[in-house]
Amino acid sequence: MGVMSLTSFIEANSQIYRDIQFRDSRLMVDGRNLPFHLYCSAGLEQTYGGEYAAFVDLIERFIKALRGCGIQPYVVLDGGDDHTDKKLETKKKRAEALIQTAHQKSQGMPTQGNILPLMYNWLLRQTLVRLEVPVVLSFSEADREVAALASEWQCPVLSGDSDFYIFDLPAGLLPIHHFQWEVVEQEGYVPCRSYTASSFCSFYKIQRRVLPAFAVLAGNDYVKLRDMGVSLRLGTHEKNRPAYLEALLLWLKDFQEPQEALVAALRLMGEVSKQKEAEVLKSLSVGMEEYQLPPSALGRFFTDETVPPFPPEDQGLVPDWFRLPFTEGRLNKVILNVLRLRRARLPAMVEHSSLPSAHLTSRPIRQVMYGLLLGEEEVEEYDREGFLPAIFMVRSVFIMNSFLALGQKTIHISVALSVPLHQAELSQRVRVLMEVLEVVPSCFQGVEPHLRLLVAVTCYWTQNASPTPHLGLLQALLLGLVTTHTHRERQLPAQVENTDTTHRLDHRVAHAFNQWQSCVMFSMQLNQLLGVPLPEPQGTRLYEGKLFHQLVHRLRGGVNPERLLTSSSLKLYRTLVAAVQQAWHQGTTASAAAGRRRGDAPQHRRTTHTLEDLTANLEQLHLPDEDKEAATADQGGDWVLVTHHKAKERGHRPKNPQLGRKQERRGWN
Repeated sequence: MGVMSLTSFIEANSQIYRDIQFRDSRLMVDGRNLPFHLYCSAGLEQTYGGEYAAFVDLIERFIKALRGCGIQPYVVLDGGDDHTDKKLETKKKRAEALIQTAHQKSQGMPTQGNILPLMYNWLLRQTLVRLEVPVVLSFSEADREVAALASEWQCPVLSGDSDFYIFDLPAGLLPIHHFQWEVVEQEGYVPCRSYTASSFCSFYKIQRRVLPAFAVLAGNDYVKLRDMGVSLRLGTHEKNRPAYLEALLLWLKDFQEPQEALVAALRLMGEVSKQKEAEVLKSLSVGMEEYQLPPSALGRFFTDETVPPFPPEDQGLVPDWFRLPFTEGRLNKVILNVLRLRRARLPAMVEHSSLPSAHLTSRPIRQVMYGLLLGEEEVEEYDREGFLPAIFMVRSVFIMNSFLALGQKTIHISVALSVPLHQAELSQRVRVLMEVLEVVPSCFQGVEPHLRLLVAVTCYWTQNASPTPHLGLLQALLLGLVTTHTHRERQLPAQVENTDTTHRLDHRVAHAFNQWQSCVMFSMQLNQLLGVPLPEPQGTRLYEGKLFHQLVHRLRGGVNPERLLTSSSLKLYRTLVAAVQQAWHQGTTASAAAGRRRGDAPQHRRTTHTLEDLTANLEQLHLPDEDKEAATADQGGDWVLVTHHKAKERGHRPKNPQLGRKQERRGWN
């Protein structure tokens, strides 16, 4: 992230840093960098899908250590993609590198890259909110907002992103890899190192105003000279990064202003046309603008909850009611990207690249979300095909004659976002979610509220995953959920522990669980968009990769699943099994069941419940009294079952899945 090789370059000249004892201060925290550092520096597992409980424990201990030293953290998370696509080339290369890293990890090969759990960002925010730590989403990438607010508040920034070496921050940067929060004991301070731009510029005898020119000429996420077909002739090759950066800094000593340095740099690029010179100079100048700090847009939100305005380029693209829930992090940044760019980036997961992307299983869920946001439009999904990044044009699921009743006002769904979706009747919002996941609320009989969404997703997964999950996978998944939800000390009971750690990753098992996690993540995003008609799951107990994979191996050995549970866990396991079985039988026709017995290709099931059935079954949700009243309120408005249109969408797919994906694929350009 940031300026290429700058961190290692500064580490080699560590006298630029100053050792300090940090305490009793505000601290601006780079919310993108923090989870990567915590998760990776602790060595938590990345191959089996993640260690959610251990990650939450790290976040809790980190915040406790800060508070013990009188440090008040303010966390800013990345928002949507930049509408100018200045970082598009960088993101393409990173996407390709992540796919390669994920494949290597699936093969047990050593790799320097990292793949974090699929829902780590959601888990970070959920934990910070529970701990009452101020946390917000920026409308765009967070770097400039973090730097702007740190400058305004005269407090340091905690990050590992090398862009912060370029910002002229009054209180400096605390590099996260030198921030020793784990050793805080009785002293009441965090031992760490502090960096300031003034110290760096004094060391290399350059003007602080010239630092942004150094960043763009050295190459950052926005500008790379080689991508423009030019290079600086500094007497050393760019691939020798330490020598190249040293030579560049030596050359910059003669300049007082950044623009002066950029114009002079053109003369070091050899013979280029005037047109090329103009293009290069414009790109470099635009890249430098990223280091000019605007007034903070989030400062007043932290102090008095004043919601920041939309950037001018988003006016008319995003409804005004969206600002508050998005800034608070109650809506995912994917939703913002869909609204402003018609784009969704699907995160990489550890899986063998010969298998199709696990995100294909959750595509019907996303299509309904796109339909609620955009109506009848296509969305670019950035995913993978084999070993390479790919773009798929995905149609939204939109029903022209459907209506949502929002309070006393009925609004056509194509303009539904002019009024918040969470103002729709609870019963209608539940219906949307249940129809998308192809279940009815009666399957929640006896299931605790925080588990209902996971039960619904699991039912959807059993019907839509490809290949269809076998009984052992389903049992292992339910056993894993029961174990994580009933052992509060985060320790496995002896019956579940598996001392055999020599198993290689089973690619088919990993792919199936990846499909389940993808369905969970996008179902939660749809749930958020609908105003959370079902309670969000407890992130700390959501998924434990090694445990779930170990349970598959135990069951393959012929172990009775119920013998792996304690008596306190057995009741919950049987409740979950009954819920999934009921959903299966209610939504599967006799002919589809016969087809499965014959060994035919699995067919996506189609829900046939009527609106009256769904309304009646809402009573079985065991909602609080005020929610029951809302759930049984006016049922006005026409409603067409979403599942019918999903089935129609699937019916248009070619029989050959590979051919179908190729027909939808669009190149990066």
